[in-house]
Amino acid sequence: MDRNFALEFVRVTEAAALESARLMGRGDERAADHAAVEAMRSMLNSIQFTGKVVIGEGERDEAPMLFIGEQVGRVGGPRLDLALDPLEGTSICARGGNNALAVIAVAEEGQFLHAPDTYMRKIAVGPEAKGVIDLRVTPTENLKNIARMKKCLIEDLTVMILDRPRHADLIAEVRSTGARIWLIGDGDVSAAIATCKRDSGVDVLMGNGGAPEGVIAAAALRCMGGDFQGQLIFRNHLEEQRAQRMGIQDLNRIYTIHDLAAGNVMFCATGVTQGTFLDGVRFFSGGAMTHSVVMRSESGTVRYIQAEHHFDRKPRY
Repeated sequence: MDRNFALEFVRVTEAAALESARLMGRGDERAADHAAVEAMRSMLNSIQFTGKVVIGEGERDEAPMLFIGEQVGRVGGPRLDLALDPLEGTSICARGGNNALAVIAVAEEGQFLHAPDTYMRKIAVGPEAKGVIDLRVTPTENLKNIARMKKCLIEDLTVMILDRPRHADLIAEVRSTGARIWLIGDGDVSAAIATCKRDSGVDVLMGNGGAPEGVIAAAALRCMGGDFQGQLIFRNHLEEQRAQRMGIQDLNRIYTIHDLAAGNVMFCATGVTQGTFLDGVRFFSGGAMTHSVVMRSESGTVRYIQAEHHFDRKPRY
C-alpha cells in the first residue's frame, strides 16, 4: 500500500473530528454522528482510490451513508477495503466526555474480516504481552500469563472493562485476582490502543464490545505491535444468519489479530474530545487545532500530527 495514502486518510479523520466536535456536549448523538459521517464520506470521495466499506455504519437499510458495501473514492486508483467509525464514542461526544475519536483503518482488498454488527468477546494487550493471550482460558489464567510476561505481579496490572451489567461476572473474577480495574462508559477502540502506550496505565482490555470496533482495534494494534483476540457473540438466530450471509462459517471461532486484519494495514485517528490517547479538537477564532495519529503495519511507523486549520483559507472539508 502506498505510504503516501497516510496523509490522505488522516485528512479524512480530521474532517470527521472537526464536524462532530462542534456538537460536543450538545446531547444529540444522532446529529454528532451524522456530521462525522457526512464529512468523512466527502473527504473519502476526494481521494484517488477504489474503496469499499467493509466495516461501517451498518447495513444499507440502516445507514444512508458509509454503509457496509458502499463504494467510495475517485475510481481508478488501487482497490482498498475500509474499516471505519466516523465517531467512535458517539455518546461520549454528545455528553462531552473523554476519548471520542474519528477512526479509519485501511487494508488491501479482502484483508479485513467482514464482521457483522453484533458483539465480540475481546482481549487486547500491548507488545510486552504479545503471544500469551488466549480466549480459550479464563480471565484469571490470562492475567497470570500477562503478569509473567510483563515481569510484574497481577496486583500491578490494570484491566480496562466496559461498565456494563453483562460484565458483572468478569469484574468479580478480575477483582478476585487482585488486579486493578478501570471501568469505562464507551470507546473500546481507544481502550485497546491504550494497552500499547506505556504511559496510559492500561495493561489489558477485556470484555464484550462491538464486533466492528474489534476489527478496527485489531488493525491499530497490528501497527503498534500489540495483540488481540476476538470471538463473535450472537444475541439471537437472526444475527447468526446475518453472519453466515457475510461469509462467517464457524460461528464459534476465536479470531487472532491476523484473522481480523491481515496484510499491510494503515490506521488513522483524530481526537474529537480530550482523551488519554489523543487531544480533542480545540477551536479558536476562525479555525481549530486537531491531534491525530497515523500508523502503518508494514514499517511500524507511528506518527502524531498536530494540525492548525484556518477556515477562512480553505473549506472545513
